[in-house]
Formats: sequence, C-alpha cells, structure tokens
Amino acid sequence: MLKDKINFGLEDMSTSQILVSGYFVIILTGTLLLMLPSATTQQGSMRFINALFTATSATCVTGLIVVTTASAFTVFGQIVIMLLIQIGGLGIMTMSTLVAFIIGKKITLKERLIIQEDLNQFNISGLVRLIRYVIGFTLFFEGIGAFIMFFRLIKEYNTINAIYLSVFHAVSAFNNAGFDLFGNSLESFTGDITINFVVMILIIMGGIGFGVVIEISNFNKFKHLSLQTKMVLFISIFLIIFGMIVIFGFEFTNPETMGNLKFGDKVLSSLFLSVTPRTAGFNTVPTGSLRSSTLFFIIVLMFIGASPGSTGGGIKTTTFGVMAITLWNLMIGKKDMEVFNRQLEKDVIYKAISIAMISTGLVIFVTLFLLITENALFLDILFETVSAFGTVGLSTGVTPTLSDIGRVLITFTMFAGRVGPLTFAVAFAEKERKGIYHYPTEDIMVG
Repeated sequence: MLKDKINFGLEDMSTSQILVSGYFVIILTGTLLLMLPSATTQQGSMRFINALFTATSATCVTGLIVVTTASAFTVFGQIVIMLLIQIGGLGIMTMSTLVAFIIGKKITLKERLIIQEDLNQFNISGLVRLIRYVIGFTLFFEGIGAFIMFFRLIKEYNTINAIYLSVFHAVSAFNNAGFDLFGNSLESFTGDITINFVVMILIIMGGIGFGVVIEISNFNKFKHLSLQTKMVLFISIFLIIFGMIVIFGFEFTNPETMGNLKFGDKVLSSLFLSVTPRTAGFNTVPTGSLRSSTLFFIIVLMFIGASPGSTGGGIKTTTFGVMAITLWNLMIGKKDMEVFNRQLEKDVIYKAISIAMISTGLVIFVTLFLLITENALFLDILFETVSAFGTVGLSTGVTPTLSDIGRVLITFTMFAGRVGPLTFAVAFAEKERKGIYHYPTEDIMVG
C-alpha cells in the first residue's frame, strides 16, 4: 500500500524531465565518489567544483579536464571515471535496462518512452531488442579495440598496465569521451598507425549511431537502407574527408604541429584531427598550437558533432543535413524538400531549425559570460564553449585556468550538450498547449 503511494512524483514528470533528472543523479553520484580520499592522489578530498566538473565531463562523454586524469586520480578514481563514461555514452536508460534484464524485471511503457527519448528513436517498438544489440555491439567493439591496443602497448608497458590502459582507452574512444591516462592525450602516438586507426574506428563506430550500425550489419544494398542511415553515412564520410583536406591544407607548413612531420604522418594527423572533433576529444598534435583558421574550422565540426542515437553530442549530422537540404531546395526553387528520392516532413525541418537555434543561443550565452569572467582570447573561449556543448573535449589549454564561475558555466554546457538542447529545453518548458481554434494566416517579409 505504501509502495503505491510513494512514486517520487515520477508519474507527473515528462520523459524529458525524467531523462534530465536521471543524468543529474548519475553526475551527483559520480561527484561524491570522486570526492572520496581514496579517489584522488592529493591529500584529503578533491574540491567539490573540480569533482563535479570531472564527473560531468565523464558522464557527458566530453573529456575536458581541470586536473590531469593520470596524476590526479588513483586507480579507483580512474575506474569511477571509466564507469561514468560507459554509463553516459550508452545512456542511463540502456544501463537501467541492462540491470532490469539481469534481475528479470519487465520494462514498462513509461520506461520504453524514456528509452525512446534517450536513444533518439522514432518509435517504441523493438526498443528492448535494440538495447540488447546496443550492449552487444558496444562490448564487441570495445573488446576488439582493447585487444588490438594491448598488443601495441605491451611493447612499452607491463602486462597489467597494458591491459588496463587498453581497456580504459577503448571505452573512452568508443564512447567519444576523450579521457586519457597518458597525460598528453595521444601526442606520443602521432605517427603510430595502430593506435591512430583503432581509436579512429572506435570513435566513428560510437558516433554514427547504434541504429545505423545495426542496419549496416544487416543490409544487402545501399538503396534498401533507411533515409536516416543514408544521410548519416553520406554526411559523416563527407565531413571526415572534407575536414581532412582542409586541415591538411591549413597545418601542412605549421612547424608547431605538422610542419616537421613526414608526409604520411601529416596525412594521418590530418585524418585523425578531422575525426576527433566528431565529439571524441583525443589529439595527436598540440591543439593550442593549431592556427586560428584551423581552430575555427574545428569549431564548426564540433558544433555539428556526431549522429543521433550515438555516444556523441553536437547538433548532430542529420540536423546539419536537413538544414543544408532545405537551403539547397529553396535555392533551386523546389517547394518539396527532397533527398535520396524521399521527401522530408515539415516537422523534421522545424525541429532541426529549433535545435540549431537553441544550440547557437546556448553557445553565444556561455561564450559571452566566459568573456566576462575569464582572461583568455575570444577564439579560445569560443573553442572551449563549443567543445563543451559538442561534448568533444578538445581544448587550447583554457580548461585548467577557468575560474569557479567558468567551470560552472562549462559544466552546465556539457550537461545541456549531452542531454540534447531540445530535450533540455522541453524538460523545463510547459506542456504542449493544443488550442481549439486557429488564427488566420498572414505573410511577412523576411530576408
């Protein structure tokens, strides 16, 4: 009887509100764990603001750090961070469903709706089966990645350390987190083909969306793929190749990044630097030494981010694609927004524009306040803000120097970026109002 009365108000909360609350609880739990004396190498406990920042960065799979992960945390603290990365990357509802599978609990309709919101899926049918695939694919790719990296790292580390480093970085890469235990990201492996390609493949597989990965593994011909998968593949491949060419051109002669590298290493570094802004955060060349043109171009890539239903952030590739398609069709005079012999629904276009506008507004707001509170260049502040919003983790070196107010602002930005700008906004908005009448339409001039 008492159990029926106590529901903590969840029945009255929307799926967006429950989702936001769930991530908040995970972050708060992680913060308390990282504040334990056994989690840090320093004497006593870590400051609350630093623990909160780290827990948020890990749960939101960002990778921005105010303290060096390798030296500031004990093995216990690092394992807590790795677990937060895994939970944040897969989504709290995926992990909750895994627990439900283990204890034999049935998934309710309310829980299915939350899973749908968390994984960014079209409908609730087949969600439990999707969860099984998501967990299976995640463990498979992380396992393969760790296995390959182990045989590379065993050359420089003892067996235990090689296993630990391989597992940690495989989890961090697949979940697009960017946390590392080397102290300088992957700058020690600039020309290492094995490490570079393993990390890049894990980043890409974690960033294109679980639904896309599952569909690709079962498809026969490209034309049989869904429009969602076609757009994700086309835009992702285009951004990676185009990004590599642009970055190679900008940094080819930069002596502080690629100027002194061999031609093959320059190509490899350019490719890696094109992949990692897809919300991963690893770097093989010093980010702070990149030219201003390169930094601004990377800001654009970070803002676009990964794909829906993935471990990454940003406005998402499909959002960018929908807006680009809409613009192109308007330019050539088409009334219907068409792509791959399909027509886009107006609601999809409205949602894409809303996401882009909310995201742009958030970035402008945070950047403006950081320019007031922090002593740093505009481009560095903008880079930091977009990196936090896109849950990327790349930084020009601003993060450790942030004031407490700056750390709170970046923490908020990472949280909003991981949950999703539209989900975050809806969670704090009133419920949709459906009127019983409509006002007459009237044209206005725009442009």
